[in-house]
Amino acid sequence: MEFLDPRAEPGAPVEPYTLSADLSGPVRLGLLANGFPDSEAFLDRLEKSLAERLPNAGFVRHNKGNASAVVSDDMRDDLLDTADAVVAAYGH
Repeated sequence: MEFLDPRAEPGAPVEPYTLSADLSGPVRLGLLANGFPDSEAFLDRLEKSLAERLPNAGFVRHNKGNASAVVSDDMRDDLLDTADAVVAAYGH
């Protein structure tokens, strides 16, 4: 029996990520769930973790309610008006 390792060496050099935003002051983060139950559970844990690391952060939560639908105009507008950045969670 032969086992094949599907991993390969990276084709591009690894570049360290550097954050260009100033998170020392207040920041509002949008958290958008796609409608599957575990997408909200994931965002619950993410919010808790981010809140510990970013004590000045506030959160705006939305759930599309239907994974196959696009975000509504009202949700999009609220996120654009109130959030500095948005994390979209896709569950199953």
